[in-house]
Amino acid sequence: MAQVVYGVWDGVVHDARNGAIAEETPLSQLKNFNEFDDGNDIRAFFADRGFFVFDETVSLIDSLYRYMDKAATQSCGACTPCRMGTVLVRDALDNMRRGLDSALTFDDIEMLAEQMTETSLCGLGQTCSVALLDVLHHFRDKLEAEVANHMPIRAQHGMVYMTAPCIEACPSKVNVPRYIDYIRDGRPKSSLAVVLQKYPMAATCGRVCVRYCEQACRRKFVDEAVGIKLLKRYVADQQKGPAALKFSRDMIKKPLDDSMKVAVIGAGPAGISCAYHLLLHGYKVDVFEKLEQAGGMAQIGIPSYRLPKDTLAMETDIIVDLGGRFLFGQQLGRDFTIDDLFARGYKAVFLGLGCQKGTTLGVKGEDTKAKGYFSGIEFLLKVHDHVNETEDLRLKGNVVVVGGGNVAMDCVRSAIRLGADDVHLIYRRTRGAMPADTEEVDAADEEDIHFHTLCNPTRILTEHGKVVGIELIRMEETEPDESGRRSVRPVPGTEFTMPCDTVIAAIGQQVEDGAIIEQGGINLDRWNCIEAAKSMATSRPGVFAGGDCVTGPSTLIYAMAAGLTAARNINDWIQLGTIRFFKRSRMRHLLSDNKFLADDVVQTPVRAAYRVHNPELDPDLRKHMFGEVEGTISSQDAYAEAQRCMRCYRVYSVVTKHSIPEGAD
Repeated sequence: MAQVVYGVWDGVVHDARNGAIAEETPLSQLKNFNEFDDGNDIRAFFADRGFFVFDETVSLIDSLYRYMDKAATQSCGACTPCRMGTVLVRDALDNMRRGLDSALTFDDIEMLAEQMTETSLCGLGQTCSVALLDVLHHFRDKLEAEVANHMPIRAQHGMVYMTAPCIEACPSKVNVPRYIDYIRDGRPKSSLAVVLQKYPMAATCGRVCVRYCEQACRRKFVDEAVGIKLLKRYVADQQKGPAALKFSRDMIKKPLDDSMKVAVIGAGPAGISCAYHLLLHGYKVDVFEKLEQAGGMAQIGIPSYRLPKDTLAMETDIIVDLGGRFLFGQQLGRDFTIDDLFARGYKAVFLGLGCQKGTTLGVKGEDTKAKGYFSGIEFLLKVHDHVNETEDLRLKGNVVVVGGGNVAMDCVRSAIRLGADDVHLIYRRTRGAMPADTEEVDAADEEDIHFHTLCNPTRILTEHGKVVGIELIRMEETEPDESGRRSVRPVPGTEFTMPCDTVIAAIGQQVEDGAIIEQGGINLDRWNCIEAAKSMATSRPGVFAGGDCVTGPSTLIYAMAAGLTAARNINDWIQLGTIRFFKRSRMRHLLSDNKFLADDVVQTPVRAAYRVHNPELDPDLRKHMFGEVEGTISSQDAYAEAQRCMRCYRVYSVVTKHSIPEGAD
């Protein structure tokens, strides 16, 4: 592994020059820092927490200029220290690297850097001078030596990357602070455009996203995380009437020849996202879907009280608006094979099949054909048909749902709407350990769902082919293991029986068409999911896969991110015969592998202002209907919520031995 020559990180100085042996520091534990790309050594790294240098010949002047240039071009201009300071410092460093006289001395630069750090109003201004100040305080002699002869300094190779904790937490890497900036500026259409760069289903995601971005939001250290999801829904829901953003084939800048066509199998979030980006690349795209509607699990697995189907249809129709085709009622293995698609002239195939087969409980007495027994997915499909008035589904008596994820929450909340007298949720761990979105758990609680945590089923009781009850056992937590995680174990002698008329096993899903996929020459893993590389390429050349059929049951935002990645790589594979190096992805891995994003907030006075919430229907009313529970916030509330964003941008810069290949972002 490459050894740090000198640097400063989190205020700790590391200096191994002149043969000195540096004491143990965080810089001694760096991961994956040998090369940025194949054969391209990393020479230095600059960040919001300091800097470190592997090659003593690195120019600090040029490195700091590149870093400050990024900060200056990305400054929002809301405060003078950042707006003016970044430009003055950048220009001074630029003159120095050109061998020209600078209007500012190093003392002047230090003063400006300290002012930016102490008085800027956002995270970018407060952190962009950290590395600069570390150099000035501890290695000024290096700077002075570089400018002593007033000779131009050769520009170095590398890249500069700006991000924020919320961006890195988002699977699709949506530039959250930027779309919030546009809301502050009163430009919701521009805000929506930021989201549409990553995926087409903004209104859908604004309703059902599990909010990884909010979990990473640094505002939570002040009061509450910014309502990023509700702001996304706000800008998407503004697009109505004659001023709404319209999609058409005119948006495609470079349409390709009609022979350049790609087949997408599955019209779920992964397939829709992949098709969307391929269409924008100019390809002709056909989406094969076994159902008669687009949307996949978002269509059949998310009830209407969370996601109205007209909202979903509006966004899946974007595919048709851009010139794509939906071929409904077309199932892989029944109506076509992968070989058929290549024979028809498709240049590549994307598998976005999802996981639409339920998992059984594996307990005594479990009969999947018994009246009153459903898997979670089977039940939600029947709920979907009931709401669409193609099938009547009524429940009575007690309903028991086993599971703790979002599917389980959708099942219990749907069951109460279908007439059940009482609905019980059984979960083997604690409520705090439930993987479901906390908002969904709280909503279920408000709708009088009975929670039974630290319980597990041991037997399903049936009489004459009908469910009549479920046998349960109490569970207890074990001591934490080496990772700090507690397991659970049954408590002997605590068995009890709960009478019920319906049992819903909502504990997981799996790929439904595994055998058919294997027949197409595509490998599956031990979980019966498709084996796919990070590029989404499968074992068969030209076939890519993403979403739940690769990862197992996951979230809508992860599926859409997979579709985006696959589309980029399909484009490379068709056009170049290989997949390009993505420099931004490489930088993200450096940040993630080394935990460079500090889990704290820059100390600056921020007035407490608690978040806005979506208006909701009263629980006593909503639990009797499938109408949408939450409404959209007002423009006034959206502006107030956008003001809470602390714009926690951070800048990261890497200096490399050679130029970095220019792949997609």
